[in-house]
Amino acid sequence: VQLQAFGGGLVQAGDSLRLSCAASGRFFSGVVMGWFRQAPGKEREFVAARTWSGGSTVYADSVKGRFTSSRDKDKNMMYLQMNSLKPEDTAVYYCAARSTGRVVVSAWSSALSYDSWGKGTLVTVSS
Repeated sequence: VQLQAFGGGLVQAGDSLRLSCAASGRFFSGVVMGWFRQAPGKEREFVAARTWSGGSTVYADSVKGRFTSSRDKDKNMMYLQMNSLKPEDTAVYYCAARSTGRVVVSAWSSALSYDSWGKGTLVTVSS
């Protein structure tokens, strides 16, 4: 699976932004797709994850209620709608996929569970 995230930019606190992730290649419906972010000087952290086929989505507590992950199967696109952005949301955002095998839900938040990563897109939230 090849991935490319885009849609980042500079916004003000309280604004909204939607990130997109274009997926290509062969993958099965049960593949897990995730969003991660990495702020300057910090480790990469989990944001959200879901299976490509649908079903439930898991969110990090820090974004729950503000961010929504979705996907368009026809377009092979995944989205991250980010509302009520805060300065602490500033980071490079990455989309990722586990293209083979199964991943238990409890492991969706671990970056080690993913074997495909796209180039990130920078989101900067000013106060």
